[in-house]
Amino acid sequence: MKRIGRNVGLGLIIAYQKLTGWMPPSCRYSPTCSHYTYQAIERHGLLRGAWMGAKRIGRCNPFHPGGYDPVT
Repeated sequence: MKRIGRNVGLGLIIAYQKLTGWMPPSCRYSPTCSHYTYQAIERHGLLRGAWMGAKRIGRCNPFHPGGYDPVT
């Protein structure tokens, strides 16, 4: 069951990346927020990885400097 949820989450991220691939990159972070969330879900599972991705997206604003922020 855990794999099914994880694979669905990863599939949604891949679909998002394909749909927005034609747009110029605007993420303040490296890796991008979608790549970060993908890696977090792969490493930590769907719930924790999605939570980590949501927190990362919440930090993505003009008041945060961004930069290199790997999944730990």
